Amino acid sequence: MLKVNANMKIAFLVDQENYRRYSPIMPIDWEILQFGNGAVDEEALIATNAQAILVDPMLSIPGAVLSRMPQLKIVHSFGVGYNQIDVAYAKSAGIYVCNNAGVNAVAVAEQAILLMLAILRKYHDGEAMVYTARQGEFKGRCFQNGLIELGECSVGLLGMGAIGKEVAKRLHGFGCQVFYFDPYPIQNPEDYHTSLRTKEEILSQCDIISLHMPVLPDTINMICEETIAQMKPGAVLINTSRGELVDQEAVCSALKDGRLGGFGADTLSPEPVQPDNPMLQLPEEIRSKMALSPHIGGITASTFYRSYVRAIKNMETALRGERPGNIVNGL
Repeated sequence: MLKVNANMKIAFLVDQENYRRYSPIMPIDWEILQFGNGAVDEEALIATNAQAILVDPMLSIPGAVLSRMPQLKIVHSFGVGYNQIDVAYAKSAGIYVCNNAGVNAVAVAEQAILLMLAILRKYHDGEAMVYTARQGEFKGRCFQNGLIELGECSVGLLGMGAIGKEVAKRLHGFGCQVFYFDPYPIQNPEDYHTSLRTKEEILSQCDIISLHMPVLPDTINMICEETIAQMKPGAVLINTSRGELVDQEAVCSALKDGRLGGFGADTLSPEPVQPDNPMLQLPEEIRSKMALSPHIGGITASTFYRSYVRAIKNMETALRGERPGNIVNGL
């Protein structure tokens, strides 16, 4: 185990049971200060005078807190997201902000495939009819309008980071044509059995559109009335990134009038999902076109362990006065 200076104070703003179950052994000279996974008690956090913070990506760490923690060297997101951390202030104060990009890539890729299959195989309707002893009725519908195999579909990936790459590899196994758009084209796309297209080509030509972009000013509501109008009639939209990428009212409207053939999401906006979310107000016949999961794509035991290992390594590095990995605030 790497060593850091004695009596380092580390604030772990993560679920305590998760920490106990999945974290590796901590450096013996760390004083771990845990506050669970509820709302951050800002004054209690400031009082710790911690040198490092590991934080659930859904919790907020504003600049007003960072400015009152003079010993702080690094804030590390436990997940991929970091938009709740004031990265601009952290940069100005010389505080590293890091994330765990890539550690959940395999898990989220599996979730994306699950949502695609659930929509194409009409899983929501089929399960409901089995539970109401109407299996024959559902099979009869399928004889009239056969289900779609994933391998028949062309899939466009908007974003080709770690998760997009893992999705592409799995889609190849199903026999899909896979295309991608990313502002930063990848090296050796043939390794992922994909090829680069413009965003407009992805939208207009692909049967399934799968989102793998971060939340940035130019990606918020990137799926809206205008972009939906560019899609093939009946296209399926999948979002395992962040709910903020999608104008939910526009998606609801497109599901109602048939412009979208389906919508699968592991994340809505805001979170936690509120009862007045437009997705929850749709009638049952429209809900049958959807597959929703409660933002659990990356929540696997292996992901948790990998996340702790990487975060601990990066925090140790920063506390030794060296440059950690996975910096997201340009420091």
